[in-house]
Amino acid sequence: MRIELATAAGSADRPNEDWVATALPASGQGGTLVLLDGVTPPRGDDGCVHSVPWFTARLGGSLMELSGSRQDLTLQEILAESIRRTAETHRPSCDLSHARTPQATVVLARWDTHEIEHLVLSDSVLLFEMSDGSARPHVDDRLDRLPPGALTDEAAVDARFRNKEGGFFTAAADPSVAARAVTGRTPLAEVRSLAALTDGAGRWVEMFHEGDWADCLAVLGEEGPQGLIDRVRSLEDEDTGRVHLRRSKTHDDATATLVTP
Repeated sequence: MRIELATAAGSADRPNEDWVATALPASGQGGTLVLLDGVTPPRGDDGCVHSVPWFTARLGGSLMELSGSRQDLTLQEILAESIRRTAETHRPSCDLSHARTPQATVVLARWDTHEIEHLVLSDSVLLFEMSDGSARPHVDDRLDRLPPGALTDEAAVDARFRNKEGGFFTAAADPSVAARAVTGRTPLAEVRSLAALTDGAGRWVEMFHEGDWADCLAVLGEEGPQGLIDRVRSLEDEDTGRVHLRRSKTHDDATATLVTP
C-alpha cells in the first residue's frame, strides 16, 4: 500500500478549506479515503458562527470514523449520518437553513480485498487508473449542466440552484442530499491506483486543458501530488491575461492524493 498526498492554500491570508485523510485498518487489508472541498461563502452573513474549516474538520472526522468502523453501512448512509452529526453540533447556535451555511464537496472511497466503493458529491473528482492503463473519472457533473452564465451571479446560484432540484448538491446540513451522490463499486483487481482531487488541483485538466485525466494520473505517478499542484500554480501565475482563469480566483485551495492499494 502506498499513499501520497499534498495540499496548498489558495491564499496566505485565508485558511485552507480543503480536508483530506486516509486510513488503513489494523489488519492491513483495505482502506478509506476522504476528501472534502469547503465552499467559500461570499462576504456577508451565512447564518453560522463557525468557519468552513471548522465544518470540514468535523464532517471529515465523522466520515473517517464511520467509513472505518461501520462496514454494515453504505457510503451514502455514512454521508447522511455524518451530515446529521455535524449539523447537530452547531444547530443550537446557527441558522442551518441559510443557503450559505458551511458546506463542502465530498469524495469517499473504501476498499477491501475484493472491491472499491466510491461516492462523489459536487465538483471534486475521483480517478481510477484501471489495469489496462486507462483512466476512469468518477464525477458529479451537475454544475457543468447549469445554464450558461449561471455561476457568474452568486445570489442567483444560491436562490435557484444550490441544493435545489435541477441544480447541484453539496454536503451542508440536510442528510437527504447523500441520496444525490454519485456512487458505485469496482472490483479491486481492475484498479491499479486511485486519486482524488479538489477542483483547485483538477484545474490542470478542467481549466488549463494541459491533458486529459489519463495524463493527470501520469503526472501524479511521476511527480506526486505536490508536483501536480506545483504545475497548477505555475499555470495560474502565467495566465496574466486571464485567458483561462477568467473571473475565477487566481489561486484556489488545491489538494490531491494518490493511493496504490
